[in-house]
Amino acid sequence: MSEPKRLHPIAVLLNIIKSIKELVIPFLLVIVIPGKNEGIPGWIQPLVIAIIVLLLIVHAFIQWLRFTYRMEDGEFRIESGVFVRKKRYIKFDRIHSIDISEGIIQRLFRLVKLNIETAGGAQADAVLSAIRKSEAERINTFISEEKNKKTNGPIEREIEAGAGNEESANSSSVFKQTLPQLFVMAATSGAVGVFLSGGIAFISQFDEIIPFDRIFKDYENFIGMGTVILTVFAILGLLVVYVLATLSMVIKYASFTVLKTDEELIISRGLLEKRQLTIPIHKIQGIRIMENFVRKPMGLATVYLEYAGGSMEDKESLSIMLFPLIKKKHLHGKIQEILPVYQTSTEINSLPRRAFSRYVSRGVLYIVPVIGVSVWLFKPWGFLSLLLVPLAGFWAYIRYRDAGWSIEGDLLLLSSCFFSKQTLIMQRSRIQSITYKKSWFQNRKELATISASIKSGVTSRVGVVVDVEEKDCLIIKSWYLPKKAADSR
Repeated sequence: MSEPKRLHPIAVLLNIIKSIKELVIPFLLVIVIPGKNEGIPGWIQPLVIAIIVLLLIVHAFIQWLRFTYRMEDGEFRIESGVFVRKKRYIKFDRIHSIDISEGIIQRLFRLVKLNIETAGGAQADAVLSAIRKSEAERINTFISEEKNKKTNGPIEREIEAGAGNEESANSSSVFKQTLPQLFVMAATSGAVGVFLSGGIAFISQFDEIIPFDRIFKDYENFIGMGTVILTVFAILGLLVVYVLATLSMVIKYASFTVLKTDEELIISRGLLEKRQLTIPIHKIQGIRIMENFVRKPMGLATVYLEYAGGSMEDKESLSIMLFPLIKKKHLHGKIQEILPVYQTSTEINSLPRRAFSRYVSRGVLYIVPVIGVSVWLFKPWGFLSLLLVPLAGFWAYIRYRDAGWSIEGDLLLLSSCFFSKQTLIMQRSRIQSITYKKSWFQNRKELATISASIKSGVTSRVGVVVDVEEKDCLIIKSWYLPKKAADSR
C-alpha cells in the first residue's frame, strides 16, 4: 500500500461544510443583516456572498487535490497543504487508537471517516474524512498487523481473506446495550442540563439580531395570565427539553457494542452517525465507574475507560464509555470477561467515624451563604431556606458513606462522591503519582487526603479521597513506592 491515494471526491463537500461551520457567525451576519449604508447598490451583498462561496469551493477543491496518504516503511504518511506543502509521518507503534465514524453525508455515499490518534493532543494526528469502508478496515488491519509483528516478532498470518472475515474470526462480542437499557440510560443521564444550556448559549449568540425587546414588549400582559399558567408553560417546556435530550442520547448510543480481540477493544455505536473506536488494550490506564443519584438506588452504573489517547478536537475521544449502563451485580463478571487485569470486588475500606463530622461541617458550610442571601432578600419566605440544613446533613452522610479505598494485588481503588459517586480503579504500574496531605484540622484527628493520578487523554485523571485514616494513607503510599523504586532500577 505504498502508492499515494486521495480521499473520495465527496471530501470537497465536507471541506466546504467545515469551512462554513468555522465562519458561521460572520456568514450569518452578512446574510441576515441587510446593508443600511446609503449609496451602496443592493446587488453588492449577493455579490459578496457569491464570491465567498466561490472561494470556499475553490479552496476546498485544491485542499482535496493536494491531500494524499500512503503507508510505507512502518509509517502512515500524509502530504497536504494548499499554499505550503506539509508532510506528516506517523510511526505505526506510536498509534494509540483508530476511530472510524460515519456521518450523515458519509453514509449517503457509503463512506467513512477515519481518525488516527497517537498521544492525546489538540487534534487527531491524521483525519481521512471520506474513504471507502473497506479501505478503512484494510488500513486498520494493516497497521494492527505491522504493530503486532514488531511487538511479537514473526508470526503466521492468515490474512488477505478480508478484514471483515478476520474480525469475525478473531473477535467476540462481549457487551451489547439493548434499546430499553438505552432509554433508561438516557432518561437518567445529565443530558437535559447540557441540552438546555447548549440551546441557551446558541440563542444568546443572536441577541443583537433577534428583536427580543419587541417580542416581549407586552410581557406585563403575559405575566398577568397568572402563576398557574406560567408554571404549566415552564413544565411543558422542561418536558419537551427532557424528551429531546433523551432521544438524542438514544440516537447517539444506539447499537452500542463492544468487541474484543486479542490486542484491542472495538467499540461501535450510533444511529445517524455511526462510530467505531479501536483501542489497544495495553494503552488502557484505568477504569472509572460513575453512579449518579438517580441510578445508584437502582443498582445501575456507567463505566468509562481511561486511556492514553484522544484529542481536544474530539471531546468524546477523551472519555470513552465502556458500558453506558450496566447493573452493578453484573459489573464484576463483565470486567473479568473484557479486562481481567482490572477485575476487582469493588469493595472499599470505609472512612473512620470521626471523619463524618468534617463532612457534615463542610456540607453545612456550602449552604450558609445561600441561606444568608435568601433570608436577607426574600423575607419572610427566605427563612424556608433553613430547610436546606437537614438536606445538607443528608448529602454529607451520602458523601461520607461512599468515600473509601481498597488495595487488591496490583490494583488501587479510590471512591469519592460529590453529586455522583466515582470509583477509579488503577493498576500500580499505570499510576503516575500518589500524594497524601493533611491540613491542621485533619492533623488534629489523624486524618489525611490521599490522591492518585493516571494518564487520561491530554491530561490526567485524579482520584481523591478526603479524610482517610492517616495510617491508611501510609499503607497506600508504601504499597506504591517499592514498585516505583524497582522500576527505576
